[in-house]
Amino acid sequence: MVHVIEQAKCLIFDLDGTLYEDVAHFQLYADLLQQQVNQKHQNDFEYDYKNILKGEHPLKVGTVYDMKSDTIIAVDPFTNKVKTVTSWEGEDWLQERVEMVYPDYIQYGFERMIAIGDGWWLPFAVAMHYGVGMEEARECYDQTKEYMTTEAFEMSKTKGLKAALEQWRKEKLLILLTNSESQDVENILDRIGLTNLFHHTIPSAYKPQKTALHYESILKRHQLEPSQIVSIGDNILNEIAPALRKGMKAVLVQPTGEVELKHPDRQVVTTLADVCS
Repeated sequence: MVHVIEQAKCLIFDLDGTLYEDVAHFQLYADLLQQQVNQKHQNDFEYDYKNILKGEHPLKVGTVYDMKSDTIIAVDPFTNKVKTVTSWEGEDWLQERVEMVYPDYIQYGFERMIAIGDGWWLPFAVAMHYGVGMEEARECYDQTKEYMTTEAFEMSKTKGLKAALEQWRKEKLLILLTNSESQDVENILDRIGLTNLFHHTIPSAYKPQKTALHYESILKRHQLEPSQIVSIGDNILNEIAPALRKGMKAVLVQPTGEVELKHPDRQVVTTLADVCS
């Protein structure tokens, strides 16, 4: 594992779920969203979300939630073509129907196709299923992010990460590419002691919609070859598959260590601490 990073000239890091691996804030976000659901469905929200966390629901990280048809889609992460479609209740569509309704590759966006890339999107999709509006969901997200900047929210520091970044910074270009907004990024980096360790920070990156565009810009700006870059993140759709499609290498942070995506340039660690020794 270490040799992949050692040979790279540029490391592109995700923030949430990568540089810090806490998950308590996802439950807070879910609790706030549940309060926005019509009272008669709040217990249903809680039931579905608990089943999702237990792996007993078709919605999971790595799938796509179609808000228009209220379906859960499994996609090929390299082509973004639809493989299977399942109703919220768990009924699989016939392949003929899948091909008729989804003949083209998926285009992600907040209007319809929601890539469930990490723990933020699981309660969001449940909220959308039960009729919560986008504005209300955004308010809940903002409240959660605001709470995360307070002392009441304890953030753990990944063992050895700061020292590793300090060493890598002397030898490699370090870039932070995150969907979090600029102020949140600054607050979080300060909380986990990683301020001023990245050469460039790109907030509000709109991954996965604009991941490829960011990669192209980085390649051109710094005159790098794709093989010289390693993308490091916890999100297959946001950071891993787009990097591999570009010819980059990738390190996936996956606590369970279980990943369906196989690729010779993709390596998996259970925590970023595994590459910081």
